[in-house]
Amino acid sequence: MNISLTFMRTLFVVLSIFFMTTFMLSNPSGSAHVNALIGILIGLIFGFLLIGFDVAFKRFNLRSFNIAIIGIFIGYLMGQALVLVFDAILEISRISIILQPQTLEIIKIALFLFGTYLGTIMTLRASDELYVSIPFVKFSPTTEKKKDLIIDSSVLADARIIDAAATGLLDHQLVVPRFVIKELYALSEIGDEFSKSKARRCLEVIKKLEAIPELELRFNDTDFPDVKDTQGKLLRLARLLDANLLTADISRIQMASIEGIRVINIHTLSNALKPLMQAGEYIKIKIQRYGKEPRQGVGYLEDGTMVVVNGGGNYIGEMIDAKVLSVKHTTSGRMIFCNAMDEESLSEEEYDEDEDLNDER
Repeated sequence: MNISLTFMRTLFVVLSIFFMTTFMLSNPSGSAHVNALIGILIGLIFGFLLIGFDVAFKRFNLRSFNIAIIGIFIGYLMGQALVLVFDAILEISRISIILQPQTLEIIKIALFLFGTYLGTIMTLRASDELYVSIPFVKFSPTTEKKKDLIIDSSVLADARIIDAAATGLLDHQLVVPRFVIKELYALSEIGDEFSKSKARRCLEVIKKLEAIPELELRFNDTDFPDVKDTQGKLLRLARLLDANLLTADISRIQMASIEGIRVINIHTLSNALKPLMQAGEYIKIKIQRYGKEPRQGVGYLEDGTMVVVNGGGNYIGEMIDAKVLSVKHTTSGRMIFCNAMDEESLSEEEYDEDEDLNDER
């Protein structure tokens, strides 16, 4: 929790206690000490209720909040209009002489609530069609463009982002925060050799992304001085811009899911776009360890996909040819089941021998 948020919450709790205590002390009845204690207690309860509302609406972004306020205002005007029309009808028809005053008040309250609710709901449902421009607040239809993608240093360290950007799929979407670039420059100068190399590689990727004319890479100057952690800054910026986060860092994915921000993992995206192997295809695989079954070996593709090879247990540490039998999807990824080529040949020889025996019979 940042310092400014803690300060504001503490300030409003103190103000709640002050105003409630002052109000209770102004009450002439009762003891002053008792009234002060009651005022402090009510102030504390009200202050914690305010904090509770703050936590409950934590994921409510600024655009949705402003549209809700506009919806309530339009609903209020609609409710007032219905009440005024009802008053005009009463004056013309003189129905008020027949109806009781309490009945009239109930009808007016019902009309006001109906108009307010209807106006608010209609405004919220038509939020995509709402074009409003007021100082410091920008409203635009959510269907006008795709959400921006804020990229972090883990994505910039992966050269695949250049190929993805060159396809045109990410045009007008990528946003690079300035505080990420500052961090990369700092690491390229004062970090260790590995950090320096990684930071320089990230800066080179940014230059290559800038060189793609159709991409229109954008830089955002917004910074959060009260937040020291880069991860926290990225989440704050994503919430401020109502954008998604493109990353290759698992820790950021977990943290963003807690904060309610949608994260796109470049590794998951890459695996989803890879073509599936078909049964009957041939692959080269290095057998690295034994499998669970006898004579079974296990190897891994470059992307980490596990390959289980029947008959591969005899070739530990060797590169062999294998024939794909099936591809299965699991919770941890894909698994490919194969037969070693020698195993295939053996199976075919056994099949031929069986055929010969049948012919002799």
